[in-house]
Amino acid sequence: MEYRRFNQTIIVRMDKGEEILANIKNVALAEGIKLAQVSALGATNDFTVGVYKVDEKKYYKNHFVGDYEIVSLTGTINTMNHDFYTHIHMSAGNESGEVFGGHLNEAWVSATCEMVITVIDGEVERFLDDETGLNLFLF
Repeated sequence: MEYRRFNQTIIVRMDKGEEILANIKNVALAEGIKLAQVSALGATNDFTVGVYKVDEKKYYKNHFVGDYEIVSLTGTINTMNHDFYTHIHMSAGNESGEVFGGHLNEAWVSATCEMVITVIDGEVERFLDDETGLNLFLF
């Protein structure tokens, strides 16, 4: 992975074999990011995304292996208990044009991943919401 910062915008290139969430965390910690918006595209050959069932308060994971284009990766970097936290969703399409996505658990880059991190001046914590079982923004 390599990246360059331009004021409040960070441009990231992830390379083949790198895991996306681990690299987001590496950049956030290296740059002292407490709040940011993340977007990306690229290619993956191994990823796991989840779908949350609110009534069960449980994620169901779907694992995909093969050639996929990352058609959308979006989310936030923020904090929970003043530690790094990220909430990322990803959609990826196969050679037939089928797209699969959800809450990103893990994704390995197969060719490249081009990411833009827009740093926001401030900090927004998260808290565990008992009703939904999710970590929500705390204002």
